[in-house]
Amino acid sequence: MKDHDSVLDDPVGRSLGGRHAHLARRLGRAATYVTGVATFSSVPVDPGAEDWDDLAGLLGPGAFADMFSCPAVPPSAWEPVFTLEGRQMIWPGRDRTGRSRTASEAGVVELGADSVPEMLDLVARTTPGPFWPRTHELGTYLGVRVDGTLVAMAGERLRPPGWTEISAVCTAPEARGRGHAARLIGALAARIAARGERPFLHVAETNTRAIALYESLGFKARRQVTFRGFRTP
Repeated sequence: MKDHDSVLDDPVGRSLGGRHAHLARRLGRAATYVTGVATFSSVPVDPGAEDWDDLAGLLGPGAFADMFSCPAVPPSAWEPVFTLEGRQMIWPGRDRTGRSRTASEAGVVELGADSVPEMLDLVARTTPGPFWPRTHELGTYLGVRVDGTLVAMAGERLRPPGWTEISAVCTAPEARGRGHAARLIGALAARIAARGERPFLHVAETNTRAIALYESLGFKARRQVTFRGFRTP
């Protein structure tokens, strides 16, 4: 399991080099997502000065570089934008609820390109993390509608080999406390497990409510991470 877990140490790089290669832009050993999908960028685990130069060239001057959980720090000319302590959590490898995929998806709908305006509006109201007009292309996104209005959603984001990240978990304030988030996470986890993969996710350490929810659903902490963003010289 240790070797299987090791791809989670570089989830952005392993995604861009694998199942998200069609959504990647590259220069040398540096990579980032195409515009509108995600701002996450990647350099090798042992970056040299040329790798940071390549990433700067790929992004352009004064551009935002979201290094996600990359432990390497760029040269001093790169301006720090944010630092956030977080936690990486993994699914235990089984559905503790014992529910079938059909049962877990009761009241759940798939969200596609035609739902993007609603998804962006919900994200603006709930701030679950970065979400852009083409983020839904990273994987499957599911939602819950009440009287036709999208009130909750969650989806698939990073996809290193053997794993799929659950992300953008959010519920409108007026619809909280009704189990929507748990149902969406359960539905996504069932789909991911059906493909022979395992779900994982990331959460800010300060988001104790979300951590409690994920733990109640069976997720376990794998490691602490530090999210960092910079601006290129």
